[in-house]
Amino acid sequence: MGKLYLSHLTLSHFRSHRLIRLDLDARPIVIHGDNGAGKTNLIEAVSLFSPGRGLRRASAKDMARRPESLGWKLNGILNAPSGQHEISITSEAGASRQVQIDSKSTPQTALASLCRVLWLIPAMDRLWIEGAEGRRRFLDRMVLSFVPGHAEASLTYEKTMRERNKLLKEQVRDAHWYTVLEAQMAKTGAEINANRVTTLERLRLAQQDAETQFPTADLELLQSEGSMPATQEDLLDALKESRFRDMSAGRTLVGPHRTDMYGVFAAKGVPAAECSTGEQKALLISLILANARALSEDIGAPPLLLLDEVAAHLDAGRRAALYDEICGLGAQAWMTGTGSELFSDLGARAQHLEVSENGDCSLANTTP
Repeated sequence: MGKLYLSHLTLSHFRSHRLIRLDLDARPIVIHGDNGAGKTNLIEAVSLFSPGRGLRRASAKDMARRPESLGWKLNGILNAPSGQHEISITSEAGASRQVQIDSKSTPQTALASLCRVLWLIPAMDRLWIEGAEGRRRFLDRMVLSFVPGHAEASLTYEKTMRERNKLLKEQVRDAHWYTVLEAQMAKTGAEINANRVTTLERLRLAQQDAETQFPTADLELLQSEGSMPATQEDLLDALKESRFRDMSAGRTLVGPHRTDMYGVFAAKGVPAAECSTGEQKALLISLILANARALSEDIGAPPLLLLDEVAAHLDAGRRAALYDEICGLGAQAWMTGTGSELFSDLGARAQHLEVSENGDCSLANTTP
């Protein structure tokens, strides 16, 4: 199996970093330092080497270093199974991001053909106990890693549903106005649902085949009211039948935007939402590792992993097991934590960076 890793990364005027240059190899990267030093800013930059808004879902303007707000630039040398590529990502004075691959301007979506990035951030620790929207977003990130076109289907569905919701709120009863919109929603909604179902099956198989100390999660999709229509035709019929009910609610009440990802700690048969904090975190890590293993089969290399404050809520045994899993997978995993002692089990198997504050900017220095 090949390797996928950044061998060089430069950040210029990005968040708290005025100028950072890193030369790297394919090993995992440990980033430690005090809270607020700029660790997450560093891995956020790496997240932008994949399509989308990055791990914080921030605008280009919000990523600019303050108070200058002059714009920012990222440069990376990406080593992939397809060869080595130079990637440049820039934003000038709050403008949208511009991407160049090997000195040629390309849309952001082109990054998916070269690089896949998975991440786990502290906000996800509440995944099992927060609202369904967060779980859908988490699931869709995993779907996107396998099916980049899932984003276009989701955007089309959301746009069309907004137009239908407008008709519902205006109490429009003429069926003619709904016909084209519902046909489009049925087509893209069925595609979204099929992508999600396929992804859950791939995760199930990847967890089942793995030898790991992390618990497996049984996952299923649930519809908030009744079952999600499985086919395009069934979804179209459901949308038609639901018009008057939807009109009373002022919004669409059936479709993939109403599904939820339900998880159960498989070995105990306990819903994930009722597990301990440590068990919930372990289940999340298990899903990220399963996603990475399955994705490796598709792209010929493990994806980049961004694991922010990953050691939190893990005991020493699970931390050591996680590091063994990452090294066994062969992924360039970027891991952050406040203290270097949290990563002592990695030793020379990882590269170590200390991020610190120096006046109004962040510094990153390699450590033994």
